[in-house]
Amino acid sequence: MSSSGAAPGRGDKDGKPPMRDALVAAAFRLFLERGYEQTTVDDIVALAGVGRRSFFRYFPSKEDVVFPDHERCLADMTAFLAAGSADTDPVRRVCDAARLVLLMYAENPTFSVQRYRLTRQVPGLRQYELSVVWRYERALAGYLRSRYAGLRDGILRADVIAAAVVAAHNNALRSWLRSDGKEDAEAAVDHALGHVRASFGAEPAPAVSGGPGDVVVIVSRRGAPLWRVVQELEAALGRG
Repeated sequence: MSSSGAAPGRGDKDGKPPMRDALVAAAFRLFLERGYEQTTVDDIVALAGVGRRSFFRYFPSKEDVVFPDHERCLADMTAFLAAGSADTDPVRRVCDAARLVLLMYAENPTFSVQRYRLTRQVPGLRQYELSVVWRYERALAGYLRSRYAGLRDGILRADVIAAAVVAAHNNALRSWLRSDGKEDAEAAVDHALGHVRASFGAEPAPAVSGGPGDVVVIVSRRGAPLWRVVQELEAALGRG
């Protein structure tokens, strides 16, 4: 689960890439030719034909140029979650939010695969990537905590579901990246997130209204997941 601006490939009205994209393109060209550790910021700006001040206007560090699109994606995800209505299934919403990250990667498969290979080779970049993933997970958990506020173990439920969404998404995403971007990324992520929705997707059952003396009693195992309780209730009511 990448800052403003997408990966290299977008041009301006004159057909020239914006300065931000030019810096990213120059950086990755050098990373591939020389290696990440052997490439300096001075090397990057020299190839891009700009000054150091221009580089740091867009990227706080050399690590940030490897992940140029995460800030934008995180902002898009946060806005998407905030736009959900109160009757939206929260688990479906966070799964859909995770798909925004997939779309970002799929926007430029070549760049995404190059970055994946680079992060596997450089431990410092791997740690940086993990910190980015943690921020996505916190955004998802924050939304779920607000939706489950007041429920017993609401915070625990929110954090577990957020972690499950990230784990499922990243499992499918890495599989796609290992295929050099040739597999169907959307199908893989949908399949993985389907497991999350199957486990956590049902909301706590609403109160069942009925006539006088209309009482439904169900027996469920202590600690059973909410989706199982709902399933048993629906079966008792003859809705299964």
